[in-house]
Amino acid sequence: MTRPPHLTVDQLRDDIASGAVDTVIVAFTDMQGRLQGKRIHGQFFLDRVLGHGTEGCNYMLAVDVDMNTVGGYAISSWERGYGDMMFDLDLSTLRRTPGQPHSATIQCDLSWLDGEGLVRQSPRSVLKSQVAAAAELGCVALAGTELEFIVFEDSYEQAWDRHYQGLTGANRYNVDYSILGGTKVEPLLREIRNQMYAAGVTVESAKGECNLGQHEIAFLYDDVVRTCDNHSIYKTAAKEIAGAHGQSLTFMAKFDQREGNSCHIHLSLRGEDGSIVFADTSRPHGYSEMFEHFVAGLQVTMRELTLMYAPNINSYKRFQPGSFAPTAVAWGRDNRTCALRVVGEGEALRVENRVPGGDVNPYLAVAAMLAGGLHGVREKTWLEPPCEGNAYTSGKDRVPTTLAQARDLFAASEVARDAFGDDVVDHYVHAADVELAAFNAAVTDWERIRGFERL
Repeated sequence: MTRPPHLTVDQLRDDIASGAVDTVIVAFTDMQGRLQGKRIHGQFFLDRVLGHGTEGCNYMLAVDVDMNTVGGYAISSWERGYGDMMFDLDLSTLRRTPGQPHSATIQCDLSWLDGEGLVRQSPRSVLKSQVAAAAELGCVALAGTELEFIVFEDSYEQAWDRHYQGLTGANRYNVDYSILGGTKVEPLLREIRNQMYAAGVTVESAKGECNLGQHEIAFLYDDVVRTCDNHSIYKTAAKEIAGAHGQSLTFMAKFDQREGNSCHIHLSLRGEDGSIVFADTSRPHGYSEMFEHFVAGLQVTMRELTLMYAPNINSYKRFQPGSFAPTAVAWGRDNRTCALRVVGEGEALRVENRVPGGDVNPYLAVAAMLAGGLHGVREKTWLEPPCEGNAYTSGKDRVPTTLAQARDLFAASEVARDAFGDDVVDHYVHAADVELAAFNAAVTDWERIRGFERL
């Protein structure tokens, strides 16, 4: 398949010379999955940044959603002076910025200025550590993310002023797979699709979903790092393009009592020479031993790695029986009631993780999938028979139901500590602690409604 090309450095030079590009966004993905960085004048980028990179405060990997500085992080604190870290340009990510005329974007790895190497806690670094682990077994990893969102007719400014209450969904009824329902939102979805294609991302399709105004745009699977890079660009671009249309959209895992936003992740391995390592036509169902061990590893580590799939308080509101969000740590063949769904055959054989929501950090989730699956391969973990029927009513272990439970399991996980290192595990355990503390200190509308008059 022909893939849309990324921008080359020579093309960028020509575009800056002609005035087609005047700004270069230099960005990385933070713990919350957001693009952070700088907008740099095009000529200054060519003259000073292209060959050197740029710097930014290391507090960006030690803040909460509101960008508040919080204590307790080993890599960044008042005591350490909140120094800089290096933005190391990855030239393979250079692209035209979707929805931003006259702009290009380049994504970065993060490293320490003292030459001590990559910032290991950076989400992209966490994923690259597991890419290296797969390479030790002679494999490369491919992934695709299916990211849902809810579109509203209200602008972001209107939504803010209304405290995100009483918003009007772009559809008034369930439009799952509905062509008619998708037509109402097509001006926005078409621009997102076309802008992403122009930014070097192969677009597959768009479809309606179940919640009011809920939709999904799917992109072709790719190398896991490139898939996560594309995912990060897409989330930011979709919000920017929606804003330009006077609309808004949200990727939060559970906006209301209806269906939440999922981010199903499909993952497969290939040999470094492109050979098929998951399929074996001589074995039952065409599954190779490696594939069975990989899926088994995903299953046995699911609970202890859930923090990487569901990083926020709100993430756990999705996990409701009969909601198409999983509650049982089960695997099945094309069974959407299971946390792990095996689909495809031959070179298309893959495993889908249905636990992550739209709020997931893709780098961390894919890294966790690789860590769990590769653990199963190394340990030759036995794959239990598939769950048949309704996994919601099965006796299988349950997906953690709260962030606190997932945090405790992750903190105690030997698999996580062996795969990522104590420093990375402790960093993300502390991030969960910060999220929990913020929520526990908040006074919610639920409390006011129940207690204002009646208590």
